[in-house]
Amino acid sequence: RNFTAKKLGFKKPTNNSIDTVADRDFALDFLSAASICAVHISRLAEELIIWNSDIFKLINFDDKMLTGSSIMPQKKNPDVPELIRGKTGGVFGTLVALLTLMKGLPLTYNRDMQEDKALIFESIDTTLSCLSLLPRLLLTLKLNNEQAATIASSSYSTATDLAEYLAKKGVAFRLAHNIVGNLVKYCEKK
Repeated sequence: RNFTAKKLGFKKPTNNSIDTVADRDFALDFLSAASICAVHISRLAEELIIWNSDIFKLINFDDKMLTGSSIMPQKKNPDVPELIRGKTGGVFGTLVALLTLMKGLPLTYNRDMQEDKALIFESIDTTLSCLSLLPRLLLTLKLNNEQAATIASSSYSTATDLAEYLAKKGVAFRLAHNIVGNLVKYCEKK
């Protein structure tokens, strides 16, 4: 084993030959990292979809990143972020599939383990394609500053700042929170 390890360029042989052929932790670690990456990409895509919606109108995507609706001529679908968000489930699926594959196997190598490669390659392809689309999507979107200012000024977004200001002036935060909450209620009524 020492001779073989040296000829292959390894520092030393593995400590446990059973673990050497039975372990897929490296693959599970990769699929876990890809899944975590997909979560973050998906959450960003979800925000972009919401911000682009007719309700918020905080951003506009370049027409190259949109498709038309099959029935509504005026509608532009944010397909790129929707597809990024949707692909996340497949990345999760590769992790769950390998965990499920490994959980029932006895130690040492089993032919079932050859299925890990397809799962890893699928996860790589999906994650990389989503990561390559995201910068193109972000670089082409336009911010709607007027709409952002309108939303910010109509939502009491500075209420927390006011409560913190009062707390810095010596008012207990619990009381400051109550004062500002009552002030917001008053403003909403008026």
